[in-house]
Parts: sequence; C-alpha cells; structure tokens
Amino acid sequence: MARTLAPEDVRVGDYVSLLYVVRELPAVFFCDDWQGLAPDEMLRFRTLPEMAGEPLKVQAVCLPFVLVKRANGERRPLDLRRVQVARLDRNYAKTARKLSKRKSKPSSYF
Repeated sequence: MARTLAPEDVRVGDYVSLLYVVRELPAVFFCDDWQGLAPDEMLRFRTLPEMAGEPLKVQAVCLPFVLVKRANGERRPLDLRRVQVARLDRNYAKTARKLSKRKSKPSSYF
C-alpha cells in the first residue's frame, strides 16, 4: 500500500509517486466577484497528475525540493510545496519501472 509522505519523511532511495498537484489561479479567472474574493486573491485546488502511480526514485533531497529519476533515466526536481507524494512498495516500484522503461515518454507535469 502506498503511504502519503510528509516532506521531511522523503529519503534518498525511496520510490515515490505523485498523488496530486496543487494549482493556483487568481480568483478573477473564475468570476468578477467569486464568493467575495478580491480579483488578485489566489485560489488553490488539487488536480490529479497524468503520471499518478508512476514510480520515481528519489536521488537527492534538499527540502522543499527533491530530485527524482524516472524509469527512462530522466531526472526532474519536484517542489514538495506543489505536490503530494506517497512512498511506494519496493516490489511494486521495481516491477512497474521495468515495464515503463519500454514505453516511457515525457510527461506534461512533474
């Protein structure tokens, strides 16, 4: 079972996956007077990433940033203020990485 991680619990060598991404947009994008919010006030909401469930191996940690490696060798930084990650079971992660090495493609969000 995947376990949600607090940023301070992320360790080098962990296999993690994105659970959700936090997005921010100005209230003005939704309506002129949306629930009494000022137009310049930011609204935060969570979205599901395209790559949810894809195992990422943690290469380095410097909170709030984490450097991860995809199965295809691509390395990307994650900002843990913008994403929620979960630790994956090692057996699941290794099996899924082997399978995804064959068909990995660039992701629109990391």
